[in-house]
Amino acid sequence: MKKSTSPLLELTNMTAGYGQTPVLLDINLQVDKGDMVCILGRNGVGKTTLLRSIIGLNKVNKGSIIFDADDITKTPTYKRSRYGIAFIPQGREIIPYLSVLDNLKLGLTANRNRKSAKLLEEVFGFFPMLKQHLKRQGGLLSGGQQQQLAIARGLMSEPQMILLDEPTEGIQPSIVQEIEATLRRINTEKGITVMVVEQKIDFARQLAQKFFMMEKEVLLLRAI
Repeated sequence: MKKSTSPLLELTNMTAGYGQTPVLLDINLQVDKGDMVCILGRNGVGKTTLLRSIIGLNKVNKGSIIFDADDITKTPTYKRSRYGIAFIPQGREIIPYLSVLDNLKLGLTANRNRKSAKLLEEVFGFFPMLKQHLKRQGGLLSGGQQQQLAIARGLMSEPQMILLDEPTEGIQPSIVQEIEATLRRINTEKGITVMVVEQKIDFARQLAQKFFMMEKEVLLLRAI
């Protein structure tokens, strides 16, 4: 799919944090439609806060967030999901006592079309393993399988952009390679923009096209 050059996400002089305590100061960032972006940096510099601020889980105290030409700075999280932003948090946060199928259906809550049968088959095309475990509780899956389920659940919302926080954490190398290849397929075949927070440089190099390095409270565009 040919990538558009029009910006999908723009952060302008964004300051955000927890309550009145700022973690990010005057962040400026532009992500184009179809980009594969990686945010790198040490622990504690604000990478997770950046993703949480984009999806609306952290308050923006100053500046703006523009998504697909709309100002969503004060938009509630559930509406940002319906705008087309899917967030896969660190630790995956699937519902352990629900089946794989029910976890997937949760993704439909952010989907205005909600054509589950068609979407499920499309998702199984990216994650065929899930089709074999539809009735199994999510908490009984391996860490790698749970990560695939979390990404698949995000796809059920038919997003324009996926935000992933540390998707390789605690996952064996062979599954990491599968996730990397699948994310590239999702980006190429569906044109979905992907932003990943990651600490593993090798994974980032293989996956992304554009890299931002976070230092304390600051985001810098750098070649890696």
